[in-house]
Order: sequence, then C-alpha cells, then structure tokens
Amino acid sequence: MKALLMDVGNTRIKWGVSENGEIRKTGHISQERIRDGGLQALTTRIPRRVDEVFISNVAGTTFATRLSGVVNAHCDRTVRFARSERSGWGVTNSYTQPRRMGVDRWVAMIGAWAEVEAACLVVDAGTAITIDAVDGDGQHLGGQIIAGVATMASALTAATSDIPAVRPAPGRGDTDLAMFGRNTAAAVREGAQNAVVGAVDRAIRTLQSNAYEPVVVLTGGDSSRILNALCETPLHRPHLVLQGLAHMLETAR
Repeated sequence: MKALLMDVGNTRIKWGVSENGEIRKTGHISQERIRDGGLQALTTRIPRRVDEVFISNVAGTTFATRLSGVVNAHCDRTVRFARSERSGWGVTNSYTQPRRMGVDRWVAMIGAWAEVEAACLVVDAGTAITIDAVDGDGQHLGGQIIAGVATMASALTAATSDIPAVRPAPGRGDTDLAMFGRNTAAAVREGAQNAVVGAVDRAIRTLQSNAYEPVVVLTGGDSSRILNALCETPLHRPHLVLQGLAHMLETAR
C-alpha cells in the first residue's frame, strides 16, 4: 500500500509517502506560500498515484475542507483525517474529552510509543511547544503547551515599544556562554530559546523525580534549536507525526 501522509500545521505542511510502513519522499511548504499562491503550490509537489491519503490537521476546519477537495481531485482518492481518540495503538488519552486534544499531539504520541514502547516525553517544537508525558504502559499522564521560540519573540515585539523584531537563534550547547546576549535582539533570541529548554528540562526532571526514566522524543521545526541544549539526549524524529500516521494505517487500534 502506498499512502500520502500529511502533517498540516499552522506554519507549514509536511508530507511523506509511506510504503509498507516506511516513509519516503518527504517535503514541506509554508502556509504563507499557500496563502500567496493557493493550494496549487502544494499539489504541484505531492504525488498523484497513491492508494490512500491520511492527514493530521490543526489548521482549522475551513482549511481542512479546502485541502480535502483539492487533494481528492489531485489524487482521485478519498481523503481521511486522523482524530484524537480515547485510546488506541497502545496509547491511552488522559483528556476527559479526547477530541479536544490537538490531533498532532495524539498522532505524535502514537508515533513515539510505536518506536520506544516505554515511558517517554514527546516534545513538538513548533509555533507552539507541546510537551506530553507517557508512562511505561502507554498511559498519557498529561501535557503542557507553551509559546514557541519565534512566537515568544514576536509577542515581545508586539507588546513593547523598544524591543525589535528578531529571528530565532541557531541552537547552542547547554554550557555555551553565548546564551547571554550582548544586545537587545540577542537577549530576546536567547531568552526565548532558553525558556523552551528550561520548560522541557523541568518536565524531564519532574518525571525522573517520580521514578520515571523517560525517553525524550523531539520533533518540530524548531527542534534543532534546542536539540543540543537539553539535560538528556533526545531521539530526534523530524517526521514523528508522519511516523504516527503510518503506524495508524499499518496496524489495528
């Protein structure tokens, strides 16, 4: 079976082609590019000849409807969207209303659990940072959502008169003294990045203090910025949501 998998986020869309559970031919496009050029900017990049189309979407129902129609016409296949469930694929959701959990978080946990089958901390570093803890039985313990690195910096620019717009900094090691900025822009960049690292490190240490030894699984567009700064070396899985979608297609709930 050849499946087109798509991870539709607020900032960009990632896709990959899964054959027998193995993901190949990955790519991505920014939502800004789609707003400027329409969904044709996407369809010129994705394959036509697939057996299934399976999508994780957090960009809203209006966009999902547009996307479904265009991809259906392009691939001549019914488009299916993943949904957050109470349980499935080895993972149990902690939410009392499971559908209120962002489906990207749910699918990422499934992807992580399928690989490690052990207590894990799933960190998706994008426009928002999501941090989800799963125990050794696949029980979701709960999660956190904080602003991403670029989102924090943009919020400071919008809320003040003297802080300039800045671009996120490249990743640094956890002992690099360059984390202390020597001008305002550098201070904002480093502060935003270290706020994220601090939140993830505290989540790791809290789990450890409660007798868990979590495998840290890191994904998302900003993952490279924090990869070398965490207190534990993570598994870096840039296509974790796509991995989760592939696993959901290949195995029973």
